[in-house]
Amino acid sequence: MKISVITATWNSGVTIGQTLESVLRQGYRDVEVIVIDGQSTDNTLDIVREYEGRFEGRLRWISEPDRGLYDAMNKGIAMATGDVVGILNSDDFYTSDDVLERVA
Repeated sequence: MKISVITATWNSGVTIGQTLESVLRQGYRDVEVIVIDGQSTDNTLDIVREYEGRFEGRLRWISEPDRGLYDAMNKGIAMATGDVVGILNSDDFYTSDDVLERVA
């Protein structure tokens, strides 16, 4: 069962690394991560690009204007290919390494 994790960002450079790290620590591997960025002006996209290789093709992202958080989430849902779709905000993280395994 594939899980799509959608993260909307805007100027989240301080927290996005922690968010992505928590997904990488998950034991469940059939996961795609979709980052929808609202054209951040800080280092958010630099950090997302740094993590791309660590996800081995399981991370996709776009950066473009949006009409707020829910518009960004809806863009991510439209891009998702998973059987289950979850939202992980750019300043949130999974508190244990088996969250997605339990979901699956």
